[in-house]
Amino acid sequence: MSNALSKWFAALLSVLLLYLLPAWEGARRQDDLSRLMVMQSVTKFTDSIRMKGYISPGVYNDFRKELGAAGNVYQVEMEHQHKRYHPEYSDPADPATFLGRYSVVHDAYYTSDIMQVLFPESELSSEADERLYKLTAGDYFSVEVSNMSTTPYQIYSNVLTTTDPSAGAGIAYVYGGMVLNEDY
Repeated sequence: MSNALSKWFAALLSVLLLYLLPAWEGARRQDDLSRLMVMQSVTKFTDSIRMKGYISPGVYNDFRKELGAAGNVYQVEMEHQHKRYHPEYSDPADPATFLGRYSVVHDAYYTSDIMQVLFPESELSSEADERLYKLTAGDYFSVEVSNMSTTPYQIYSNVLTTTDPSAGAGIAYVYGGMVLNEDY
């Protein structure tokens, strides 16, 4: 009985070592390549916006095509924080009570707000100036991309390590910075 059990164990171990581990390693490398591609696309997209000071529908569509080339489905979240300065008064109704200082206020605009400008319900040309989402120098713009699909590496890892499959996104990347230019 123990001889048969050891043969079954040896067969199971050989299948694991000959087939599953190389497949797991190949899937891990594919995930690494996808992660690098996402990182490069997000960095290029965000830096382009920070240098130009606007988002156009064409640039956004090109960015989504680059992300789609990885073969995964990604959720893209954009955030624009517009910086404004407000003078401080002891009595807001009386301009003579100016305290000599300003407060900084950040108005935040998110993906839904940006998409309404880029893709309005009215029929505008993709080159129309009304479809440009304009930012101001000194504003802050960031993009967060997270993987919505399960990758082969996640499946192999969950099988081999018996972890919870809902542990989180396999590929996630956040990048952003201050808008440096207004080139519109």
